[in-house]
Amino acid sequence: MLHKLIDHSPDLKKLRNEGFEVQIKGTLLMVSGVPYLDSERRVQKGTLVKALTIAGEKVVKPNDHVINFIGHHPCNKDGSQMAQLTHSNGNKTLGDGIVVNRSFSHKPGRNYNDYHEMISTYVGVISAPVRSLDYSITAQTYKLVDSELTDSVFNYPDTNSSRAEIDAVSDKLKALKIGIIGAGGTGSYVLDFVAKTPVAEIHIFDGDKFLLHNAFRTPGSPSKAQLKRPSKKVAYLHRIYSKMHKGIVPHDECIDQANIEQLSQFDYVFICIDKGEIKKQLIDFFKANRISFSDVGMGILVTDNNTIIGHVRVTSAFKGEVDQILSKGRITFSDGDPEDDYSKNIQIAELNALNAALAVMKWKAYYGFYGNVENEDNSVFIIDDNSIINEDA
Repeated sequence: MLHKLIDHSPDLKKLRNEGFEVQIKGTLLMVSGVPYLDSERRVQKGTLVKALTIAGEKVVKPNDHVINFIGHHPCNKDGSQMAQLTHSNGNKTLGDGIVVNRSFSHKPGRNYNDYHEMISTYVGVISAPVRSLDYSITAQTYKLVDSELTDSVFNYPDTNSSRAEIDAVSDKLKALKIGIIGAGGTGSYVLDFVAKTPVAEIHIFDGDKFLLHNAFRTPGSPSKAQLKRPSKKVAYLHRIYSKMHKGIVPHDECIDQANIEQLSQFDYVFICIDKGEIKKQLIDFFKANRISFSDVGMGILVTDNNTIIGHVRVTSAFKGEVDQILSKGRITFSDGDPEDDYSKNIQIAELNALNAALAVMKWKAYYGFYGNVENEDNSVFIIDDNSIINEDA
C-alpha cells in the first residue's frame, strides 16, 4: 500500500508520476535507481535519502538543502569525483537501520521549494555524466516501489528524530516496557517525556483523582469543565498522551504488597511517590528481580523572608543494584514529620519538571542514548546555589 503522504503531497506525487523510484520508510524519503559513474567510469545505481518535513498528512518544503546518499561518490566522465556535491563522507545510520554512505550539498542559489525540485535537481547533477554517454540510462524507470509506515508506537511520524538524524539513537529505547508509580507532579512530567520516546509500553499507576491543585503542577492545562468533573489521574493522563503514543496503559490503583508482582514485567520503573513504607517494598522487590529504577524526591523549605530553598534528588540503580545507595542512605523511607515543611507537600511545576528531566536523562543514559562518563547513582540539584552534586560515581 503506497504511503498516503505521497497522495496528499503534490511534490511527492509528481515524483512518482514522473517515474522516479519513490519510497517512504518511516519518515525518510528514498529515491533509488539513481544512475551515476564511479571512479572507474562504470555505471552504478545509488539512492537519495532525505528526512521529510511533515505537517498533518502532507509534506512541506525541505528544512535544508543537504541530502544523504547510498552509494559511492559520483564521478565525472573522466573518473574524477564531482567536487561540487561534496558535503561529508562516512557511514551514518538513520531510522529503521538505513545506512547512508555520504551526504551532498548542492542548491540553486536558494533553498528548495519542494521535494520534487530537490530530488530532480540532485538526480540531474548526479546522472549528467552517465546520460552524456548513454541518454537512455535514467532514474525515471517507472518501477513501482511500495511505501509504508514501519511499525511504530506513535500515532504519527516522529519527524523530530528524523529531522535531527538521531533515529538510530532513539531506537536504543525501543521495545522497553516502562512503569511510572505515582502520576502526580513529577510522575506526570516523567510520562510527558517518556511518551515522546519509542518505548513499547508505558504503564502509569495511581489511585487518586485529578483535582484542582494538580492542574498547577502537571503538564498542560485542563479546562474548568474537566476540573468540575474530576476523573482519576491515570484516566486524565491517558486521554492526553494516548493521542500521541499507542502504548500508554493506565492502572487505577496504588501499588502495594498485593499487586507488586505485576512490576516484574518492566525494564525500568520510575518511583514518583513519597510514601516510605511502600517505597521500601518496591526497592526490595527491584533488587530481588534485578529491575532498574529511578527514585525521585524533593525537599522544599520556605525561609523566614519568604523565599523557597531546598533540593531536587534523583537516585537510580541499574538492574536492581541498590546496596551502595542504601548503605549511604541516599533514599529515605520515612513518611515525613508532621512538623516538617515538606509535610505540606510543597511542589512547584518547574521543580517537578526538572526532577522528571533528571530522572529521564539518567534512564536514557543507562541505555546508551546519552553519554555518561561518571555513571553516578545519585544526583542532587541545590536550588539556592543552582548546582548539581553527583555522588556514588
